[in-house]
Amino acid sequence: MRSDVPDEPSGDSEPTDRLRVSRALAAAAEGLDPDGVPEALCRACVALLPVSGASVSISGGATVQATWCASDPTAARLAETQYTLGDGPCRSAVRQATAVLAADLTRAPDSGRWPVFAHEAVTLGVRAVFSLPLGVGASAVGTLDLYRHTPGGLSARDLRIALWTRDAVTFALMELHAGSRAAERSGEQGVASWLEASQAAHGEVYQAVGMVMVQLNLAPEQALDRMRARAFAQGRTVTEVARDVLARRLRFASERDTCEDSGRRDAGDDGLEDNR
Repeated sequence: MRSDVPDEPSGDSEPTDRLRVSRALAAAAEGLDPDGVPEALCRACVALLPVSGASVSISGGATVQATWCASDPTAARLAETQYTLGDGPCRSAVRQATAVLAADLTRAPDSGRWPVFAHEAVTLGVRAVFSLPLGVGASAVGTLDLYRHTPGGLSARDLRIALWTRDAVTFALMELHAGSRAAERSGEQGVASWLEASQAAHGEVYQAVGMVMVQLNLAPEQALDRMRARAFAQGRTVTEVARDVLARRLRFASERDTCEDSGRRDAGDDGLEDNR
């Protein structure tokens, strides 16, 4: 499988750079309670690299993704956009278990790799994205996602620093969530994994998927696809759509229902009823 990552160079600056990464991440997390550590790590990544923002997303399969932390609203929106679309550099990085680097989303070949995501990202003012898989070996369980407002790739040195930062973030998050979940489970054996904790972050989406499954008699992935289509059509995130479903402001109607009650059907909703 082809990797987007160039050969890592060696040089006299490596020990200094590695020490700088370790100190920066340690300083960012010092004195913080566990809930504040992930966001601090994201901001430290931005300070270490020539990027505009960073986020960490955790993936539990083809349809499960949670944004664990983000340095700023644009980084958070980029992560949520990829979850809504089910496509983008972070999804590619998880599938391929290798870094995915897009130096300019307005030009080929990067603009054609994820055309819809590229359009949405450029609308947010983002020109370059870099997604680095989290995990050990060939099993990627999430990504460190970096973006910047100007086009251009990462230098060999910057990529080396980004990969070290990725490794440190992976270790820090695994330790963080092992410790925090263990504290909550006093008297129990073992601890919940950080992936399990991340899945809880999108609990609203999972609950809404269950409701849409019942409404449309669909499998979970099909129900999520319908929610994603609704979110994209309205320029919203899938989490926002899920909240409307849970609050009974939005109901997904089957094709049979919409044919029997065509007067209530919104022609632009593709079989969806908006009760607001």
